[in-house]
Amino acid sequence: MKIGGQYHWFLQARGRKDEKLHFRTAFNYISMGLLLYFGSYLAFVIFADTKVCSVLYISLCSLGYLMTLSGCTLLSRIIRRKLSSADIFNKENETFPQEERLIENEYSVNLPARYHLKDKVRSSWINIINPFRGILVPGTPGSGKSYFVIRHIISQHIAKGFSMFIYDFKFDDLTVIAYNAWLKFRHLYTVEPKFYIINFDDLSRTHRCNPLDPAAMTDITDAAESARTILMGLNREWIKKQGDFFVESPINFLTAVIWYLRKYNDGEFCTLPHVIEMIQTDYESLFTLLRTEKEIEVLINPFVSAFLNEAVDQLEGQIASAKISLAKLSSPQLYYVLSGSDFTLDINNPSDPKIVSMGNNPQKIQTYGAVLSLFVSRLIKQVNQKGKLKSSLVFDEFPTIYLNNIDSLIATARSNRVSTCLGIQDFSQLRKDYGREQADVIINIVGNIVCGQVSGDTAKQLSERFGKIMQDRESLSINSSDTSISRSRQLESAVPPSKISSLSSGEFVGMTADNPDCRIELKTFHCEIINDHEKIKKETDNYQEIPIIRTIDNVIIQKNYLQIKIEIQEIIHSEMERIIKNPALSSLVLKKEK
Repeated sequence: MKIGGQYHWFLQARGRKDEKLHFRTAFNYISMGLLLYFGSYLAFVIFADTKVCSVLYISLCSLGYLMTLSGCTLLSRIIRRKLSSADIFNKENETFPQEERLIENEYSVNLPARYHLKDKVRSSWINIINPFRGILVPGTPGSGKSYFVIRHIISQHIAKGFSMFIYDFKFDDLTVIAYNAWLKFRHLYTVEPKFYIINFDDLSRTHRCNPLDPAAMTDITDAAESARTILMGLNREWIKKQGDFFVESPINFLTAVIWYLRKYNDGEFCTLPHVIEMIQTDYESLFTLLRTEKEIEVLINPFVSAFLNEAVDQLEGQIASAKISLAKLSSPQLYYVLSGSDFTLDINNPSDPKIVSMGNNPQKIQTYGAVLSLFVSRLIKQVNQKGKLKSSLVFDEFPTIYLNNIDSLIATARSNRVSTCLGIQDFSQLRKDYGREQADVIINIVGNIVCGQVSGDTAKQLSERFGKIMQDRESLSINSSDTSISRSRQLESAVPPSKISSLSSGEFVGMTADNPDCRIELKTFHCEIINDHEKIKKETDNYQEIPIIRTIDNVIIQKNYLQIKIEIQEIIHSEMERIIKNPALSSLVLKKEK
């Protein structure tokens, strides 16, 4: 009974659980203890002396017993059920099923990809089957926006017969892609499109185009929109101050000058260079000419009143900001490109489709960006109409230009088959240049998002947009006598902000939009877009360079520059002479009293 009681206590022995203990330690104690315990019998075989034999036997037996007991106690302290430490970043839990079907239509952009689902790598497709609901491509520099996404939008849309406009921020990165895609697929169009380029740096490789084309300016609201666009592009801080007196005044003044030239001689001199030169003339002559046009009389009355009342400070405050801003554009190169008319901006005209690429220069963003903003504003006005061809508008580094009411374009262009792709670096960049309200509308109205690495509020906002998935959770409880593991399932972010902040180049997260007749259940994706690098490199190496459009020298450019100045002076002189000689108009002549 005594021995049985000892073994009962031995089996019931428990110790405090210890995460650092291992089975090997406990088994070493038990093995050594049992070896000593049962090996103590050898003392009777080895030693003949009974006294020595007894002492050695008792010592070995006791030591073996204690070591076995200690080993069993250690065994009871080992935590047998532990949490898995293999997936320390929770990657497997944050995987989810993605669209593996290739879904194509006549408008779609399809990007092959691969993604992780638990511990497996599977193939998938990013199917942008309705690009007319807008495509937003955020991503920091180097995240792969152009190489993995935008280049495929350009090439696939040209292959499917889209007319196209491209804003190429780092000319000629995207222009070369578009040009060679046009060479490859132009035979597939019903009416072969023409390829046009606007480039202010290399005038031998640029076409000429007048953004203030009088044929496209049907009423004074077109002039007002053009004036607002050009001044907002030159003064980006005005975007957040629209409605202020000293913002609206120069816009009204510029509107009046544009519309006057539109009406004069049926718009023969209605170009931005002529507007810039005319706005720099003296107030007496300029106001006199503008007063002869009844449609703009209401716009210039405040300026005329200030002039007659000798409110010089007020007048200069109203007009100087427009004059100073537009003076930045007074260069022979810009005048040359903007005063010609090689093509019109109706790129999706069924009888004359076009692919137009306009290049910026990162070192001259403010100057070129303002002019390109005017081009884009006028182009969209003509493109977003019913009965035209399907068209694709691609903007790389969109915040570097100003486009008023871009949200309205995205909202209404769907029915007119106008696809809009906006490449940006970060939502904060968009808010800085467009203001929080307009930026938030742009972000939230877009139906398709393909996002590379971003961080901060952008990552948080996108994570919320992508929603949550059910994820497995385990918790381990340890007390002095036992351990317990509880398992549960909780809704957690499908793509947490930290993961969006650490995406590799070529790795994208996002969401696609579907159609009523083609539902996509698995809209959200987190995958690596597959590019055939060798094939792309081979294509790039074989690209044809942008051809020289015309041979031009500095003499021609300077002659054009001076010709515009002369034409404005002739308009002022001839019109003033006509007004003075006409009794019905002579009362309009302004002359400041001395």
